[in-house]
Amino acid sequence: MRTKTAKVLVVEDEPAIREMISLALSSNGFESIGAESAEQARIQIKNSKPDLILLDWMLPGLSGMDLARELKADPLARHLPIIMLTARAEEGDKVEGLGAGADDYITKPFSPKELVARVKAVLRRAAPTIPIEPVEVAGLRLDPDSHRVTVLQKVVTMGPTEFQLLYYFMTHPERVFSRAQLIQQVWGNNIYVEDRTVDVHIRRLRKALEPSGHDSMIQTVRGAGYRLSTRG
Repeated sequence: MRTKTAKVLVVEDEPAIREMISLALSSNGFESIGAESAEQARIQIKNSKPDLILLDWMLPGLSGMDLARELKADPLARHLPIIMLTARAEEGDKVEGLGAGADDYITKPFSPKELVARVKAVLRRAAPTIPIEPVEVAGLRLDPDSHRVTVLQKVVTMGPTEFQLLYYFMTHPERVFSRAQLIQQVWGNNIYVEDRTVDVHIRRLRKALEPSGHDSMIQTVRGAGYRLSTRG
């Protein structure tokens, strides 16, 4: 059976960089579509229905950061994974990008090899290919096959990284995991991720679980890491 070719929307106003990214993606089996601005990106998202967005921070008009916030607030687009591309390398900038809804962050200059590796990692987190049995903890149900989290049949919306974090916690309840262990299990060995990035995604996971009261299950263990526990 033929597998679907993943479609990546590259939102970048520099033609040379956009062409370089497009070539790297097509050389690795992806379909690449381009946009020079947030306005063009909106049109492509509606018409082309990409599987992932590579989004430059600095765009003419509406910035990539503001577009990311807009997409994450849109029920029809919030499921789309976003990798932010930017020359801003400070830790505060990375945290701001992740806080806007990005699933990963790549600083310029970057190698095509690194970019492709991160695209594959984010897509893998967004759409696991192996059907796995659902897991349930304290009324919170996670179905890896349909990629859905529910409480009393009501869908809990979260990003792909938060989904994978939650799945790992739910399949290993009461165990404490360091940030390094979570990075290895969720992001993978070949991707460099800072410890602070884990903290940002933990906060986003708790926020997603807050309306149902399940956020308290994601506990911080001082000096050790995080765990999922129903013991309070």
